[in-house]
Amino acid sequence: MKFLSVVFTFLLISMMNPLVAQSYDTEVISAELYSDTIQRTGKLDYKRTLALSFKSSGYLNLLAVDEGDKFNKGQLLASLDVTELKQQKTSNYAKLLQAEREVKRMSQLMDANLGSERDLDTATTDVEVLRSAYQSSHYNLEKAQIYAPFSGVVLSRNTELGELQSPGQAALTIAKLEWIVKVALTGQEVAQVRLNQKVSVTLSHVGIVEGVISKMPAMAEGNSNLFTIEVLLPKIKISAGMIAGQLAGVTIAFDSNTFVYRLPISALVAVDDDGKAIVIAQTQQSTDFKQYSYEVFQIDNDYVYLKANRDDEALIIMTTGWQNYSKIGNK
Repeated sequence: MKFLSVVFTFLLISMMNPLVAQSYDTEVISAELYSDTIQRTGKLDYKRTLALSFKSSGYLNLLAVDEGDKFNKGQLLASLDVTELKQQKTSNYAKLLQAEREVKRMSQLMDANLGSERDLDTATTDVEVLRSAYQSSHYNLEKAQIYAPFSGVVLSRNTELGELQSPGQAALTIAKLEWIVKVALTGQEVAQVRLNQKVSVTLSHVGIVEGVISKMPAMAEGNSNLFTIEVLLPKIKISAGMIAGQLAGVTIAFDSNTFVYRLPISALVAVDDDGKAIVIAQTQQSTDFKQYSYEVFQIDNDYVYLKANRDDEALIIMTTGWQNYSKIGNK
C-alpha cells in the first residue's frame, strides 16, 4: 500500500508539473566574438618555377646540371658553342672602329673646307648603327650562357649536348628552393583570412609545420568560383619525399569583430521561413522557457552561430530534450 501511495503521488506531481517527468539539458550561452577554424586540403607546390632558354641559336656545348640536381644562385648551368657569336662580335667591332675613323677623316676635311656636311652626317649615322650592332652582338654572346637566377633545383632537362638550340626553346625548367601549399577557399572563407596570417600545415612525411599566407587572389577562378590562396612554408626546404602535387592539410584559425551566440547544433529546433533559427531559451527577465528566433550567422557540423551584440544578455538554452517539452510559449 505504501508503494502504491508513492507511485500515485509521483504521477500526481508529474501531471501538475511536466518538467519533473521530462528530461532535458540546458547550457548558459553568452555573446562572444565569432572565431572558428577553416580546415582544407591543399596541394604542395614550388613557390616559383622558371623555364630557361637561350636568346640566340646555336649548338649546346655545356650542360652542367641534370634533373634533380641542386644549384646555387649565379652558377653556370648551360652554354652554347660561341665561336660564331665571337666572330660576329669581332667583325662588328672592327666595322665600328672603321666608321669612327671615317668620321674623324670627314671632320678634318670639313675643317679644310674640302668635305660636305651631308657626308659628315652620313658617317656619323653609320657610327651609331654599327655601335648598336656591336652592342647587340655583345649581348647575344652573354646570353649564350645560362646562369642560375636563384638557388634551386632542376625539375626537367629538355635538351642534350650537341643539340641545336632555337631562341625561346626551353632548355631547363628550374624551381626555387621554397615550398608553398595552394588551397581553394570559398568567398566567405577568404574574407575571414588575411595576408601574412600564420596557419598550421600537416604533411604526411614531416608532420605539422608552420605556414604563412603569402598570396591572396583578387578574383575567383572562373569554373569553380573558388579563391586559391598560397601558404608559404618558410621553415621547410626541399627534401627527400617532398613532391609537387602532394596533398597537405591546412588549418586556419581566425577571429572576427562579430558577436554571436555559439549553440550546440542539438539546440536547434528548426529554421523558419525567414531563415531564422528557432531555439528554446530562458532569459534573465523570464523564469519560463519560451520559443525564440534569431538570425543565423553561420552553421557548421557542431555549432549554430546566432547573431548577437556585445551587450546582449546571456541565454539559458535548452540543448537536449526540447522535443518532449510541452510548456513552450511564443515570443
